[in-house]
Amino acid sequence: MPTYQYKCPNCGNEFEEFQSITAAPQDKCPRCGHKPERLITGGAGFLFKGSGFYITDHRSDSYKKSAQKDADAARAKPADSSGGKKTEQKASKKAS
Repeated sequence: MPTYQYKCPNCGNEFEEFQSITAAPQDKCPRCGHKPERLITGGAGFLFKGSGFYITDHRSDSYKKSAQKDADAARAKPADSSGGKKTEQKASKKAS
């Protein structure tokens, strides 16, 4: 069941009510008795506990082996982001 937040426009009291989705909104402020307004909130986050909630928990062995191969191959390659342009530039300067 969700928790709804209310604010009374009369006295400014803010309070929460734990109620069913199908339940009618609160019609009385617990402090002054006037009709409160239900606030629109961002909601609550989820809390995952236990195993089974992580991306690696349900991967097959073949997927894990393939991912490991890809990671090893990426580490083995030299990181040259220039794409060979530096050697082309040096060669063109020598020709000038």
